[in-house]
Amino acid sequence: MNSILETERLALRELNEGDAAFVLELLNEPGWLRFIGDRGIRTEEAAREYIANGPMAMYRRLGFGLYAVVRKSDGVALGVSGLIKRETLEDVDIGFAFLERHGGAGYAVEAADAVMSHAREVLGLKRVVAITSVDNDKSIRLLEKVGLRFEKLIRLAGDDEDIKLFATA
Repeated sequence: MNSILETERLALRELNEGDAAFVLELLNEPGWLRFIGDRGIRTEEAAREYIANGPMAMYRRLGFGLYAVVRKSDGVALGVSGLIKRETLEDVDIGFAFLERHGGAGYAVEAADAVMSHAREVLGLKRVVAITSVDNDKSIRLLEKVGLRFEKLIRLAGDDEDIKLFATA
């Protein structure tokens, strides 16, 4: 496993097409569908294309992206966390999503904290932002735990609902 980041319990590594079954499950979790949106990924082949055209393309283009978060003790993929550069936002933003069955163990905070340290210390980013639905209380609490603060409500191009923008101080 080629880790980009490691914590006491977790390794964050680049996603690859071998992660298709995991990504298919993650992108169809109720929380993903409700708070992130339906990407229409319904087969492992579609998941492989999503990985190749999304995270893998971003690694090549920018040197970072969303990473698989893997538990070091058993190699199980728990979720994703990393940095994304969206055309609709001026700054790089942190993103994360975890399989619901792995919730409540602190993995998301541990991974996001490592991503924020990497953004500051390795990539030299002065400002990192995050976006979330106004009612996504779990994500809001996580963002606050890793040092982001609510800045304002925004509406991304093509969307019909306001979302919350958080940013580093």
